[in-house]
Amino acid sequence: MATAFPSPPSLCVSLSCSERSSRDRHKSHSRDSSSRSDKNVTISATSAQPQQPDQGSAPTDAQDDNWGETTTAVTGTSDHSLSQEDLAGFGKETEGPVEKLNCIRFLPLALTLLLGLLVLVTPLSFLVLPQVLWPERLQACGTACEGLFLSLAFKLLILLLAGWALFVRPMRASLPRIAVFRALLGLLTLLLLLSYWLFFGVRILDSQEENYQGIVQFAVSLVDALLFIHYLAVVLLEIRHLQPCFSLCVVRSTDGETHHYNLGQLSIQRAALVILEHYYKDFSVHNPALLTAAKSRAAKHLAGLKVYNVDGAGSDAATAQSRAKIAAAARQRDTSHNELYYEEAEHDRRVRKRKARLVVAVEEAFTHVRRLQEEEKKKPPGDEMDPREAAQAIFPSMARALQKYLRTTRQQHCHSMDSIQAHLAFCITNNMTPKAFLESYLMAGPTLQYGRECWQTRQWTLVSEASVTSPLHHGSEFQLKSSDFSLVVTSKAIPHLKLSEEYVHPKSHKFVLQLQSETSV
Repeated sequence: MATAFPSPPSLCVSLSCSERSSRDRHKSHSRDSSSRSDKNVTISATSAQPQQPDQGSAPTDAQDDNWGETTTAVTGTSDHSLSQEDLAGFGKETEGPVEKLNCIRFLPLALTLLLGLLVLVTPLSFLVLPQVLWPERLQACGTACEGLFLSLAFKLLILLLAGWALFVRPMRASLPRIAVFRALLGLLTLLLLLSYWLFFGVRILDSQEENYQGIVQFAVSLVDALLFIHYLAVVLLEIRHLQPCFSLCVVRSTDGETHHYNLGQLSIQRAALVILEHYYKDFSVHNPALLTAAKSRAAKHLAGLKVYNVDGAGSDAATAQSRAKIAAAARQRDTSHNELYYEEAEHDRRVRKRKARLVVAVEEAFTHVRRLQEEEKKKPPGDEMDPREAAQAIFPSMARALQKYLRTTRQQHCHSMDSIQAHLAFCITNNMTPKAFLESYLMAGPTLQYGRECWQTRQWTLVSEASVTSPLHHGSEFQLKSSDFSLVVTSKAIPHLKLSEEYVHPKSHKFVLQLQSETSV
Protein backbone atom coordinates (compact mmCIF):
# COMPACT_ATOMS: atom_id res chain seq x y z
CA MET A 1 0.00 0.00 0.00
CA ALA A 2 1.42 3.36 -1.03
CA THR A 3 0.84 6.18 1.42
CA ALA A 4 1.96 9.79 0.98
CA PHE A 5 3.38 11.64 3.94
CA PRO A 6 4.84 15.12 4.12
CA SER A 7 8.57 15.09 3.73
CA PRO A 8 10.35 15.33 7.11
CA PRO A 9 12.86 17.95 5.91
CA SER A 10 10.02 20.26 4.93
CA LEU A 11 8.57 20.09 8.44
CA CYS A 12 11.76 20.18 10.52
CA VAL A 13 12.73 23.83 10.05
CA SER A 14 14.57 25.58 12.84
CA LEU A 15 13.43 29.05 13.91
CA SER A 16 16.95 30.42 13.84
CA CYS A 17 17.31 29.61 10.13
CA SER A 18 13.98 31.11 9.01
CA GLU A 19 15.50 34.39 7.89
CA ARG A 20 18.30 32.61 6.03
CA SER A 21 15.85 30.28 4.25
CA SER A 22 13.63 33.19 3.20
CA ARG A 23 16.73 34.95 1.88
CA ASP A 24 17.72 31.83 -0.08
CA ARG A 25 14.23 31.56 -1.51
CA HIS A 26 14.41 35.18 -2.56
CA LYS A 27 17.75 34.49 -4.25
CA SER A 28 16.28 31.62 -6.22
CA HIS A 29 13.25 33.76 -7.22
CA SER A 30 15.53 36.55 -8.37
CA ARG A 31 17.59 34.12 -10.45
CA ASP A 32 14.47 32.60 -11.96
CA SER A 33 13.03 36.03 -12.77
CA SER A 34 16.35 37.07 -14.31
CA SER A 35 16.38 33.99 -16.52
CA ARG A 36 12.78 34.67 -17.49
CA SER A 37 13.61 38.22 -18.48
CA ASP A 38 16.40 36.92 -20.73
CA LYS A 39 14.04 34.45 -22.38
CA ASN A 40 11.25 36.97 -22.94
CA VAL A 41 13.44 39.28 -24.99
CA THR A 42 13.57 36.79 -27.87
CA ILE A 43 10.13 36.95 -29.46
CA SER A 44 8.86 34.60 -32.11
CA ALA A 45 6.59 35.97 -34.78
CA THR A 46 4.74 32.73 -35.50
CA SER A 47 4.52 31.16 -32.06
CA ALA A 48 1.06 31.39 -30.55
CA GLN A 49 1.87 29.71 -27.23
CA PRO A 50 3.77 31.35 -24.39
CA GLN A 51 7.42 30.48 -24.21
CA GLN A 52 8.32 28.52 -21.10
CA PRO A 53 11.63 29.47 -19.52
CA ASP A 54 14.35 26.91 -19.24
CA GLN A 55 14.42 26.03 -15.58
CA GLY A 56 17.75 24.28 -15.83
CA SER A 57 19.68 27.12 -17.36
CA ALA A 58 21.32 29.61 -15.06
CA PRO A 59 21.81 33.22 -16.18
CA THR A 60 25.36 34.26 -16.72
CA ASP A 61 25.00 37.60 -15.03
CA ALA A 62 22.64 36.75 -12.16
CA GLN A 63 23.50 38.35 -8.84
CA ASP A 64 22.02 37.81 -5.40
CA ASP A 65 20.54 40.48 -3.18
CA ASN A 66 23.66 40.74 -1.02
CA TRP A 67 26.12 41.27 -3.87
CA GLY A 68 27.08 44.68 -2.46
CA GLU A 69 27.34 43.82 1.23
CA THR A 70 31.15 43.56 1.22
CA THR A 71 31.83 46.16 -1.48
CA THR A 72 32.00 49.76 -0.33
CA ALA A 73 33.19 52.99 -1.85
CA VAL A 74 33.57 56.12 0.27
CA THR A 75 31.81 59.13 -1.25
CA GLY A 76 30.50 62.41 0.03
CA THR A 77 27.04 61.01 0.67
CA SER A 78 27.36 57.62 2.37
CA ASP A 79 29.92 55.27 3.86
CA HIS A 80 28.17 52.20 2.40
CA SER A 81 27.88 53.07 -1.28
CA LEU A 82 29.12 51.33 -4.40
CA SER A 83 31.76 52.24 -6.92
CA GLN A 84 31.10 52.58 -10.63
CA GLU A 85 33.23 49.53 -11.41
CA ASP A 86 31.04 47.35 -9.21
CA LEU A 87 27.91 48.44 -11.08
CA ALA A 88 28.97 47.13 -14.46
CA GLY A 89 26.54 44.21 -14.27
CA PHE A 90 23.61 46.14 -12.81
CA GLY A 91 20.41 45.65 -14.83
CA LYS A 92 22.24 43.87 -17.65
CA GLU A 93 19.89 42.36 -20.16
CA THR A 94 20.31 40.37 -23.30
CA GLU A 95 19.18 42.12 -26.40
CA GLY A 96 16.70 40.36 -28.55
CA PRO A 97 17.13 39.93 -32.26
CA VAL A 98 16.34 43.11 -34.11
CA GLU A 99 13.71 42.78 -36.76
CA LYS A 100 15.22 42.96 -40.21
CA LEU A 101 13.95 45.48 -42.71
CA ASN A 102 11.29 43.97 -44.87
CA CYS A 103 10.90 45.49 -48.29
CA ILE A 104 7.28 44.38 -48.46
CA ARG A 105 6.26 46.85 -45.76
CA PHE A 106 7.31 49.74 -48.01
CA LEU A 107 5.36 48.42 -51.01
CA PRO A 108 2.12 50.33 -50.23
CA LEU A 109 4.05 53.58 -49.81
CA ALA A 110 5.90 52.98 -53.09
CA LEU A 111 2.63 52.32 -54.93
CA THR A 112 1.10 55.45 -53.39
CA LEU A 113 4.03 57.58 -54.53
CA LEU A 114 3.90 56.06 -58.02
CA LEU A 115 0.18 56.75 -58.31
CA GLY A 116 0.68 60.30 -57.01
CA LEU A 117 3.38 60.91 -59.60
CA LEU A 118 1.04 59.65 -62.33
CA VAL A 119 -1.74 61.94 -61.07
CA LEU A 120 0.60 64.94 -61.15
CA VAL A 121 2.10 64.19 -64.57
CA THR A 122 -1.14 63.41 -66.42
CA PRO A 123 -2.68 66.95 -66.54
CA LEU A 124 0.70 68.45 -67.45
CA SER A 125 1.09 65.91 -70.25
CA PHE A 126 -2.29 66.92 -71.67
CA LEU A 127 -0.98 70.49 -71.96
CA VAL A 128 2.51 69.70 -73.23
CA LEU A 129 1.86 67.02 -75.87
CA PRO A 130 -0.17 69.27 -78.24
CA GLN A 131 2.53 71.95 -77.97
CA VAL A 132 5.16 69.39 -78.97
CA LEU A 133 3.34 67.37 -81.67
CA TRP A 134 1.39 69.99 -83.67
CA PRO A 135 2.31 73.47 -82.40
CA GLU A 136 1.68 75.18 -85.78
CA ARG A 137 -1.98 74.10 -85.91
CA LEU A 138 -2.95 75.22 -82.41
CA GLN A 139 -5.04 78.31 -81.93
CA ALA A 140 -3.71 81.19 -79.84
CA CYS A 141 -4.46 81.03 -76.12
CA GLY A 142 -6.47 84.07 -75.04
CA THR A 143 -7.22 85.64 -71.68
CA ALA A 144 -9.73 82.96 -70.70
CA CYS A 145 -7.18 80.26 -71.51
CA GLU A 146 -4.51 81.95 -69.40
CA GLY A 147 -6.99 82.15 -66.51
CA LEU A 148 -7.51 78.41 -66.84
CA PHE A 149 -3.72 77.98 -66.62
CA LEU A 150 -3.69 79.88 -63.32
CA SER A 151 -6.61 77.86 -61.97
CA LEU A 152 -4.95 74.60 -63.00
CA ALA A 153 -1.68 75.52 -61.30
CA PHE A 154 -3.31 76.33 -57.96
CA LYS A 155 -5.54 73.23 -58.08
CA LEU A 156 -2.54 71.02 -58.74
CA LEU A 157 -0.70 72.63 -55.82
CA ILE A 158 -3.67 72.07 -53.51
CA LEU A 159 -4.03 68.48 -54.71
CA LEU A 160 -0.33 67.84 -54.13
CA LEU A 161 -0.39 69.18 -50.56
CA ALA A 162 -3.65 67.41 -49.72
CA GLY A 163 -2.38 64.09 -51.07
CA TRP A 164 0.88 64.46 -49.16
CA ALA A 165 -0.99 65.17 -45.90
CA LEU A 166 -3.38 62.22 -46.29
CA PHE A 167 -1.38 59.44 -47.94
CA VAL A 168 2.33 60.09 -47.42
CA ARG A 169 2.67 59.06 -43.79
CA PRO A 170 5.13 56.82 -41.93
CA MET A 171 3.96 53.24 -41.70
CA ARG A 172 2.62 52.57 -38.19
CA ALA A 173 2.17 48.84 -38.70
CA SER A 174 2.07 46.09 -41.29
CA LEU A 175 -1.48 44.81 -41.67
CA PRO A 176 -2.13 41.17 -42.60
CA ARG A 177 -4.54 42.05 -45.42
CA ILE A 178 -4.94 44.90 -47.83
CA ALA A 179 -6.85 48.00 -46.71
CA VAL A 180 -10.14 47.82 -48.60
CA PHE A 181 -10.98 51.52 -48.79
CA ARG A 182 -7.46 52.55 -49.80
CA ALA A 183 -7.45 49.89 -52.50
CA LEU A 184 -10.84 51.02 -53.79
CA LEU A 185 -9.70 54.65 -53.90
CA GLY A 186 -6.52 53.69 -55.76
CA LEU A 187 -8.52 51.61 -58.24
CA LEU A 188 -10.98 54.46 -58.77
CA THR A 189 -8.12 56.87 -59.42
CA LEU A 190 -6.54 54.50 -61.93
CA LEU A 191 -9.87 54.07 -63.74
CA LEU A 192 -10.31 57.83 -63.90
CA LEU A 193 -6.82 58.37 -65.31
CA LEU A 194 -7.26 55.54 -67.82
CA SER A 195 -10.58 56.97 -68.99
CA TYR A 196 -9.08 60.43 -69.49
CA TRP A 197 -6.08 59.02 -71.34
CA LEU A 198 -8.33 57.02 -73.67
CA PHE A 199 -10.47 60.07 -74.35
CA PHE A 200 -7.36 62.20 -74.91
CA GLY A 201 -5.86 59.67 -77.30
CA VAL A 202 -9.05 59.17 -79.37
CA ARG A 203 -10.51 62.68 -79.48
CA ILE A 204 -7.43 64.90 -79.26
CA LEU A 205 -4.29 63.04 -80.41
CA ASP A 206 -5.86 61.27 -83.40
CA SER A 207 -7.72 64.33 -84.69
CA GLN A 208 -4.99 66.78 -83.63
CA GLU A 209 -7.44 69.17 -81.96
CA GLU A 210 -6.72 72.81 -82.80
CA ASN A 211 -8.74 74.41 -79.98
CA TYR A 212 -6.09 74.69 -77.28
CA GLN A 213 -8.49 76.33 -74.82
CA GLY A 214 -10.68 73.23 -74.99
CA ILE A 215 -7.63 71.05 -74.24
CA VAL A 216 -6.80 73.19 -71.22
CA GLN A 217 -10.41 72.94 -70.04
CA PHE A 218 -10.15 69.16 -70.43
CA ALA A 219 -7.07 69.08 -68.14
CA VAL A 220 -8.82 71.31 -65.60
CA SER A 221 -11.80 68.93 -65.50
CA LEU A 222 -9.41 66.05 -64.71
CA VAL A 223 -7.92 67.96 -61.78
CA ASP A 224 -11.43 68.77 -60.51
CA ALA A 225 -12.35 65.08 -60.60
CA LEU A 226 -9.15 64.20 -58.71
CA LEU A 227 -10.00 66.76 -56.03
CA PHE A 228 -13.42 65.17 -55.58
CA ILE A 229 -11.78 61.74 -55.24
CA HIS A 230 -9.52 63.19 -52.54
CA TYR A 231 -12.58 64.53 -50.73
CA LEU A 232 -14.08 61.03 -50.89
CA ALA A 233 -10.84 59.64 -49.44
CA VAL A 234 -11.04 62.06 -46.52
CA VAL A 235 -14.62 60.97 -45.81
CA LEU A 236 -13.90 57.23 -46.00
CA LEU A 237 -10.49 57.15 -44.30
CA GLU A 238 -10.71 59.93 -41.71
CA ILE A 239 -14.33 60.89 -40.96
CA ARG A 240 -16.38 57.72 -41.28
CA HIS A 241 -14.98 56.00 -38.16
CA LEU A 242 -15.05 59.05 -35.86
CA GLN A 243 -18.56 58.42 -34.52
CA PRO A 244 -18.39 55.66 -31.84
CA CYS A 245 -20.50 52.64 -32.67
CA PHE A 246 -18.96 49.77 -30.70
CA SER A 247 -17.55 49.28 -27.22
CA LEU A 248 -14.56 46.92 -27.23
CA CYS A 249 -13.48 45.07 -24.07
CA VAL A 250 -9.77 44.17 -24.09
CA VAL A 251 -8.54 41.59 -21.54
CA ARG A 252 -4.94 40.49 -21.11
CA SER A 253 -4.89 36.73 -20.79
CA THR A 254 -2.17 36.41 -18.13
CA ASP A 255 -3.21 38.83 -15.38
CA GLY A 256 -6.73 39.79 -16.49
CA GLU A 257 -6.08 43.53 -16.80
CA THR A 258 -9.06 45.01 -18.64
CA HIS A 259 -9.70 48.23 -20.55
CA HIS A 260 -12.64 49.42 -22.65
CA TYR A 261 -12.50 51.50 -25.83
CA ASN A 262 -15.18 53.03 -28.04
CA LEU A 263 -14.55 52.71 -31.77
CA GLY A 264 -16.46 53.54 -34.92
CA GLN A 265 -17.02 51.70 -38.19
CA LEU A 266 -13.69 49.92 -38.68
CA SER A 267 -12.54 46.61 -40.05
CA ILE A 268 -11.22 43.99 -37.66
CA GLN A 269 -7.59 44.57 -38.61
CA ARG A 270 -7.92 48.34 -38.27
CA ALA A 271 -9.61 47.89 -34.89
CA ALA A 272 -6.76 45.60 -33.83
CA LEU A 273 -4.25 48.28 -34.82
CA VAL A 274 -6.09 50.92 -32.76
CA ILE A 275 -6.22 48.57 -29.77
CA LEU A 276 -2.48 47.93 -29.94
CA GLU A 277 -1.80 51.67 -30.05
CA HIS A 278 -3.90 52.11 -26.92
CA TYR A 279 -2.33 49.05 -25.29
CA TYR A 280 1.18 50.52 -25.21
CA LYS A 281 0.00 53.64 -23.38
CA ASP A 282 -2.85 52.33 -21.18
CA PHE A 283 -1.86 48.84 -20.03
CA SER A 284 0.84 48.41 -17.42
CA VAL A 285 4.00 46.69 -18.54
CA HIS A 286 3.69 42.92 -18.71
CA ASN A 287 5.82 41.30 -16.01
CA PRO A 288 5.90 37.50 -16.33
CA ALA A 289 7.93 37.20 -13.12
CA LEU A 290 4.82 38.10 -11.09
CA LEU A 291 2.81 35.22 -12.57
CA THR A 292 4.90 32.31 -11.33
CA ALA A 293 3.88 32.34 -7.66
CA ALA A 294 1.00 29.89 -8.10
CA LYS A 295 3.10 27.49 -10.18
CA SER A 296 5.98 27.49 -7.71
CA ARG A 297 3.58 27.04 -4.80
CA ALA A 298 1.95 23.98 -6.41
CA ALA A 299 5.34 22.50 -7.29
CA LYS A 300 6.51 23.03 -3.70
CA HIS A 301 3.47 21.19 -2.39
CA LEU A 302 4.17 18.17 -4.56
CA ALA A 303 7.90 18.27 -3.82
CA GLY A 304 7.19 18.14 -0.08
CA LEU A 305 5.48 14.77 -0.37
CA LYS A 306 7.21 11.38 -0.09
CA VAL A 307 5.56 8.06 -0.95
CA TYR A 308 6.29 4.93 1.14
CA ASN A 309 5.22 1.57 -0.31
CA VAL A 310 4.44 -0.59 2.76
CA ASP A 311 3.13 -3.59 0.75
CA GLY A 312 6.28 -4.04 -1.32
CA ALA A 313 6.91 -3.37 -5.00
CA GLY A 314 4.10 -4.34 -7.29
CA SER A 315 3.16 -4.05 -10.93
CA ASP A 316 1.02 -0.97 -10.35
CA ALA A 317 3.37 0.74 -7.86
CA ALA A 318 3.80 3.86 -10.01
CA THR A 319 0.04 4.26 -10.41
CA ALA A 320 -0.51 3.86 -6.68
CA GLN A 321 2.19 6.43 -5.89
CA SER A 322 0.67 9.01 -8.23
CA ARG A 323 -2.79 8.45 -6.77
CA ALA A 324 -1.42 8.80 -3.25
CA LYS A 325 0.28 12.07 -4.15
CA ILE A 326 -2.90 13.46 -5.66
CA ALA A 327 -4.92 12.47 -2.59
CA ALA A 328 -2.38 14.02 -0.21
CA ALA A 329 -2.26 17.21 -2.27
CA ALA A 330 -6.05 17.41 -2.13
CA ARG A 331 -5.95 17.10 1.68
CA GLN A 332 -3.34 19.86 1.91
CA ARG A 333 -5.42 22.11 -0.33
CA ASP A 334 -7.62 22.98 2.61
CA THR A 335 -4.69 24.67 4.40
CA SER A 336 -3.04 26.24 1.31
CA HIS A 337 -4.93 29.51 1.77
CA ASN A 338 -3.13 30.07 5.07
CA GLU A 339 0.21 29.64 3.36
CA LEU A 340 -0.83 32.03 0.60
CA TYR A 341 -1.95 34.60 3.18
CA TYR A 342 1.32 34.49 5.10
CA GLU A 343 3.41 34.53 1.92
CA GLU A 344 1.66 37.66 0.68
CA ALA A 345 1.96 39.30 4.10
CA GLU A 346 5.68 38.50 4.22
CA HIS A 347 6.16 39.81 0.69
CA ASP A 348 4.33 43.05 1.49
CA ARG A 349 6.46 43.51 4.59
CA ARG A 350 9.65 43.05 2.62
CA VAL A 351 8.46 45.45 -0.10
CA ARG A 352 7.67 48.13 2.47
CA LYS A 353 11.06 47.62 4.09
CA ARG A 354 12.92 47.87 0.78
CA LYS A 355 10.84 50.89 -0.19
CA ALA A 356 11.67 52.72 3.04
CA ARG A 357 15.38 52.10 2.55
CA LEU A 358 15.18 53.23 -1.06
CA VAL A 359 13.34 56.45 -0.19
CA VAL A 360 15.90 57.33 2.48
CA ALA A 361 18.82 56.62 0.13
CA VAL A 362 17.35 58.71 -2.69
CA GLU A 363 16.56 61.62 -0.39
CA GLU A 364 20.14 61.60 0.91
CA ALA A 365 21.48 61.52 -2.63
CA PHE A 366 19.32 64.45 -3.74
CA THR A 367 20.34 66.38 -0.62
CA HIS A 368 23.94 65.85 -1.64
CA VAL A 369 23.11 67.10 -5.15
CA ARG A 370 21.57 70.28 -3.79
CA ARG A 371 24.66 70.84 -1.68
CA LEU A 372 26.85 70.34 -4.74
CA GLN A 373 24.71 72.75 -6.75
CA GLU A 374 25.19 75.43 -4.12
CA GLU A 375 28.93 74.84 -4.21
CA GLU A 376 28.99 74.91 -8.01
CA LYS A 377 27.49 78.41 -8.03
CA LYS A 378 30.59 79.69 -6.25
CA LYS A 379 32.97 78.16 -8.84
CA PRO A 380 33.96 79.76 -12.16
CA PRO A 381 31.64 79.05 -15.11
CA GLY A 382 34.05 76.55 -16.71
CA ASP A 383 34.28 74.29 -13.62
CA GLU A 384 30.58 73.45 -13.29
CA MET A 385 29.59 69.77 -13.17
CA ASP A 386 27.46 68.30 -15.95
CA PRO A 387 24.11 66.73 -14.87
CA ARG A 388 25.25 63.41 -16.29
CA GLU A 389 28.42 63.53 -14.19
CA ALA A 390 26.39 64.45 -11.12
CA ALA A 391 24.07 61.49 -11.73
CA GLN A 392 27.03 59.13 -12.06
CA ALA A 393 28.53 60.54 -8.86
CA ILE A 394 25.46 60.00 -6.64
CA PHE A 395 24.14 56.84 -8.28
CA PRO A 396 26.36 54.40 -6.28
CA SER A 397 24.89 55.64 -3.01
CA MET A 398 21.38 54.53 -4.02
CA ALA A 399 22.22 51.64 -6.34
CA ARG A 400 22.14 48.85 -3.75
CA ALA A 401 18.80 49.91 -2.25
CA LEU A 402 17.29 50.41 -5.71
CA GLN A 403 18.55 47.07 -6.95
CA LYS A 404 17.17 45.19 -3.96
CA TYR A 405 13.80 46.91 -4.29
CA LEU A 406 13.58 46.13 -8.01
CA ARG A 407 14.44 42.50 -7.38
CA THR A 408 11.95 42.22 -4.54
CA THR A 409 9.20 43.60 -6.79
CA ARG A 410 10.57 41.61 -9.77
CA GLN A 411 11.17 44.68 -11.96
CA GLN A 412 14.92 44.26 -12.49
CA HIS A 413 14.50 43.24 -16.15
CA CYS A 414 12.60 46.46 -16.93
CA HIS A 415 15.32 48.90 -15.84
CA SER A 416 18.97 48.92 -16.85
CA MET A 417 21.74 50.90 -15.20
CA ASP A 418 22.03 53.25 -18.18
CA SER A 419 18.30 53.99 -18.21
CA ILE A 420 18.30 54.68 -14.45
CA GLN A 421 21.27 57.04 -14.75
CA ALA A 422 19.65 58.81 -17.71
CA HIS A 423 16.44 59.27 -15.72
CA LEU A 424 18.43 60.52 -12.73
CA ALA A 425 20.27 63.05 -14.92
CA PHE A 426 16.92 64.17 -16.37
CA CYS A 427 15.52 64.75 -12.87
CA ILE A 428 18.63 66.68 -11.82
CA THR A 429 18.51 68.84 -14.94
CA ASN A 430 14.86 69.76 -14.41
CA ASN A 431 15.23 70.24 -10.63
CA MET A 432 12.80 67.46 -9.72
CA THR A 433 12.18 66.09 -6.24
CA PRO A 434 13.15 62.61 -5.01
CA LYS A 435 9.50 61.59 -5.15
CA ALA A 436 9.37 62.46 -8.86
CA PHE A 437 12.45 60.32 -9.46
CA LEU A 438 11.05 57.34 -7.56
CA GLU A 439 7.63 57.43 -9.19
CA SER A 440 8.91 55.48 -12.22
CA TYR A 441 10.08 52.60 -9.99
CA LEU A 442 7.45 52.51 -7.24
CA MET A 443 4.49 52.26 -9.61
CA ALA A 444 4.29 50.08 -12.71
CA GLY A 445 3.78 52.38 -15.67
CA PRO A 446 2.66 51.81 -19.27
CA THR A 447 4.82 49.85 -21.67
CA LEU A 448 6.12 52.88 -23.57
CA GLN A 449 7.58 54.27 -20.34
CA TYR A 450 10.28 51.59 -20.36
CA GLY A 451 13.15 50.93 -22.73
CA ARG A 452 12.64 50.21 -26.40
CA GLU A 453 13.90 46.65 -25.93
CA CYS A 454 10.71 45.90 -23.95
CA TRP A 455 8.36 46.62 -26.83
CA GLN A 456 10.14 47.50 -30.08
CA THR A 457 10.70 43.95 -31.33
CA ARG A 458 7.33 42.59 -30.23
CA GLN A 459 5.28 40.98 -32.98
CA TRP A 460 1.58 40.25 -32.88
CA THR A 461 -0.66 37.68 -34.54
CA LEU A 462 -4.30 38.47 -35.26
CA VAL A 463 -6.57 35.45 -34.75
CA SER A 464 -10.16 35.81 -35.89
CA GLU A 465 -12.85 33.45 -37.16
CA ALA A 466 -14.25 36.16 -39.43
CA SER A 467 -12.26 37.77 -42.20
CA VAL A 468 -9.99 40.51 -40.88
CA THR A 469 -11.20 42.85 -43.63
CA SER A 470 -14.85 42.49 -42.55
CA PRO A 471 -16.31 45.33 -40.48
CA LEU A 472 -16.94 45.13 -36.76
CA HIS A 473 -20.36 44.02 -35.59
CA HIS A 474 -22.08 43.16 -32.33
CA GLY A 475 -20.48 40.08 -30.80
CA SER A 476 -17.24 40.13 -32.80
CA GLU A 477 -14.41 38.30 -31.06
CA PHE A 478 -10.73 38.14 -31.96
CA GLN A 479 -7.36 37.75 -30.29
CA LEU A 480 -4.03 39.52 -30.56
CA LYS A 481 -1.39 36.95 -29.66
CA SER A 482 2.13 37.71 -28.63
CA SER A 483 4.86 35.26 -27.67
CA ASP A 484 3.98 35.11 -23.96
CA PHE A 485 0.43 36.45 -23.65
CA SER A 486 -2.59 37.48 -25.72
CA LEU A 487 -5.22 40.21 -25.78
CA VAL A 488 -8.79 38.91 -26.02
CA VAL A 489 -11.15 41.43 -27.60
CA THR A 490 -14.96 41.33 -27.62
CA SER A 491 -17.16 44.00 -29.17
CA LYS A 492 -20.64 45.14 -28.25
CA ALA A 493 -22.76 47.65 -30.09
CA ILE A 494 -23.46 50.89 -28.29
CA PRO A 495 -27.22 50.90 -27.62
CA HIS A 496 -29.52 53.42 -29.19
CA LEU A 497 -30.23 56.18 -26.71
CA LYS A 498 -33.62 57.85 -26.63
CA LEU A 499 -33.95 61.15 -24.84
CA SER A 500 -37.31 62.68 -23.95
CA GLU A 501 -38.04 66.20 -22.90
CA GLU A 502 -40.12 67.23 -19.93
CA TYR A 503 -41.12 70.85 -19.81
CA VAL A 504 -41.11 72.56 -16.41
CA HIS A 505 -43.12 75.76 -16.20
CA PRO A 506 -41.06 78.59 -14.74
CA LYS A 507 -43.75 79.44 -12.16
CA SER A 508 -44.53 75.87 -11.10
CA HIS A 509 -41.82 75.75 -8.42
CA LYS A 510 -42.47 79.19 -6.91
CA PHE A 511 -44.13 79.62 -3.52
CA VAL A 512 -45.30 82.46 -1.24
CA LEU A 513 -44.12 82.77 2.38
CA GLN A 514 -46.75 84.40 4.62
CA LEU A 515 -45.60 85.79 7.96
CA GLN A 516 -48.06 86.41 10.81
CA SER A 517 -47.85 89.71 12.66
CA GLU A 518 -48.24 87.96 16.04
CA THR A 519 -44.97 86.13 15.64
CA SER A 520 -42.57 87.00 18.46
CA VAL A 521 -39.21 88.48 17.53
